[in-house]
Amino acid sequence: MQLSHTHRSLSASFDDPNLVSSAGLVPVMALAAKTGLSTLVDEWVKLPGYFGANAGMKVMALVAGMLTGADSIDDMAVLRHGALRKLFTGTYAPSTLGSFLRAFLFGHVRQLDAVASRWLGNLAAVTPIVAGIDEYALVDIDDTIKEVHGHQKQGAGFGYSGVRGLNALFAIISTGLSAPIIVACRLRKGPTNSARGAAKFVSDTLAAVKRLRNPTATGLLLLRADSAYYVSAVITAAIRAGAMVSITARLNSLVKAAISTIPDTAWIPIKYTNAIFDDTTGQWISDAEVAEIPFTAFGSKKKSEQVAGRLVVRRIPELNKTVAAGQGALFDLFRFHAFFTTSTLNTVDADKTHRQHAVIENLNADMKASALAHFPSGVFTANAAWLVLACIAFNLTRAAGTLASPTLGKAVTATVRRKLINVAARVSTSARRITLHLPEHWPWEEGWTKLFTSACSPPGRAAT
Repeated sequence: MQLSHTHRSLSASFDDPNLVSSAGLVPVMALAAKTGLSTLVDEWVKLPGYFGANAGMKVMALVAGMLTGADSIDDMAVLRHGALRKLFTGTYAPSTLGSFLRAFLFGHVRQLDAVASRWLGNLAAVTPIVAGIDEYALVDIDDTIKEVHGHQKQGAGFGYSGVRGLNALFAIISTGLSAPIIVACRLRKGPTNSARGAAKFVSDTLAAVKRLRNPTATGLLLLRADSAYYVSAVITAAIRAGAMVSITARLNSLVKAAISTIPDTAWIPIKYTNAIFDDTTGQWISDAEVAEIPFTAFGSKKKSEQVAGRLVVRRIPELNKTVAAGQGALFDLFRFHAFFTTSTLNTVDADKTHRQHAVIENLNADMKASALAHFPSGVFTANAAWLVLACIAFNLTRAAGTLASPTLGKAVTATVRRKLINVAARVSTSARRITLHLPEHWPWEEGWTKLFTSACSPPGRAAT
């Protein structure tokens, strides 16, 4: 592609009051209104003072800015251009939205958490973002360090990653039919231990998940996590909430002793890197193998902290790439990866399901490439509120994608934003009717139209 040479001159001017750069905000924000986001904020979030007024409208403005790609308070100026004021009310100045965020205290952030949880139930009632949750629900928790710069960020410090940042804890849920959505989040100080407060977080998360499921649902509900959450309080909290667990076990003396008792005949080859399926035997030919053994987690602690289950172990040959020719090892050495589980899945399926916990890393990357590219304020509670709003924006984007097409329902935020949200349009009005004129031959016109038709239809009655 190159510039056209058929015209003798080229000029540009910012002078059209009827254009908008993000016409996709119309159906997406209509979906947010349809599911009662603004109403819930006004009901639950009680910020004092001048900047706490119209909290619902300000939250909607912040979420709208995040949907277009804003990752700082100054970026919220994207809402104040062209004909956006013809389409929306409450296009606040960035300074007003920044003051609103800084008015949050810890209790107000928890109020916003309550809004996010209840709104997610409304969203699930009108979009298929948790399709199949009654039969199969996988909940993953993990934390990530978001790097910050300077010494004025409250709570910033050096955590396990070795960089100065703040610690964001996420819980996501995915099913066999739907891509992950965020159920809960918490912002913590940078140096925080991963398991700090995790038991309460798990309880809150699973309570929210149960509200998304039918009360009579009996399908699998499984909590997955890495070894940072291999603590008695976390596992006990999950079991009390009615979930099974699949959590990577630390290779301590008890786990190593249990692994040493697994007989050689118990190991089963699995589909792993470079595995080949043998049609004759119906088995995988693979270097990786799995086995399981009954195991009581935290056996060295008091009985009330012990949890009965099984230990599923994957072993992989430890290859010495520097060995000289003819100097091979006298016996095989293996690397062992063990996880503790209370699920009823068979050994191979349990291992495959546990390895899919890595899906939460995609979520971490997606958030850091979107609204979580920065923590925009020096005030910790303002950043905590920003995190909750970023999660709301993520779930809203996911819901919009599911309404547009099955493919976009599983796409990352940047893809949905590029195809559905950041599309230019000219706004015209006639006889009190507003019409959006979008680009001809837009490649994703069909999906955008489906989203618009679904979101802008007369509102149904959403549960509260």
